[in-house]
Amino acid sequence: MDILTPFKEHLRTITFDNGKEFAHHQTMADILAVNVYFAHPYHSWERGLNEHTNGLIQQYFPKVSSLEDITAE
Repeated sequence: MDILTPFKEHLRTITFDNGKEFAHHQTMADILAVNVYFAHPYHSWERGLNEHTNGLIQQYFPKVSSLEDITAE
């Protein structure tokens, strides 16, 4: 949540996958004052920004690459 706090004024909604890592979604929604939605299983197009960003990343780094070694430079 802390990573999104600086962008709070720009956020209106957040769409998550259905993973257990989002168990505290209501707390996040309350802190950020946003509506939270969950994508249907196997409906990746419901998370458009995420899929678009993944596509951009994969243009430069193959799927098997580890992003841990990537620097800002």
